[in-house]
Amino acid sequence: MPYKFLEDVSVADVAFESTGKTLKELLESCALAVTNTMIKNLETISDVVKKKFSVEAENPEMLLYKFLEEIIFYKDAEQLLFNKFELDLSPVGKIWKLKVIAHGEKINPQKHEQLVDVKAVTFHQFKVKEESDKWFAHIILDV
Repeated sequence: MPYKFLEDVSVADVAFESTGKTLKELLESCALAVTNTMIKNLETISDVVKKKFSVEAENPEMLLYKFLEEIIFYKDAEQLLFNKFELDLSPVGKIWKLKVIAHGEKINPQKHEQLVDVKAVTFHQFKVKEESDKWFAHIILDV
């Protein structure tokens, strides 16, 4: 598992750290961690809905933030959960562009054991960095 949940970082929130060999792997790992914060078993999510969206930002930090916020938006607006992501990442000049096809299905309380409701990604201790040919993120979610 390329992410781990952190204890004792925040009382009312959920914190996790995630890694990836590439920025693309880091983005996917963080997205899975957000979904796994809400649902106990990611394997219970079937591939019946595909949602296409895109985000762009001036740096990897804001790109990750906007990407995760979109996942939370679709959970709130359309009751969708995702457990697979096709990501097309490209830096264009000074802008990072991310095209996403997210695979999943609508929340089904009989099928998906729900844990907590993620409301937002916080900027508190939010960190994305590349070091030693590896990407790292530290994220706290408001639940």
